[in-house]
Amino acid sequence: MKQRDLQRGQGMTEYIIVVALVAIAAIGVYTAFGKTLRAQMAVTAQSLAGNSANNARTEANDAGEEAVTQAQRRVQLDNYDQPR
Repeated sequence: MKQRDLQRGQGMTEYIIVVALVAIAAIGVYTAFGKTLRAQMAVTAQSLAGNSANNARTEANDAGEEAVTQAQRRVQLDNYDQPR
């Protein structure tokens, strides 16, 4: 094999690792803030449709507060698997 072929394979491997890390980060963000994102998109959809978005906005605010509460929760080995 030529040196060029080896470098090309190394570049592809690095690219795959970066893509995997970005995917893992995206899954983590969606897990933490998925409910909030869905509620905010509902507010946007209701507003664009010309409907009142008060219920969806309240739901988005509640989801945001819940996400903050979960983020501030102290997780240790003795309570790691407990419901939030």
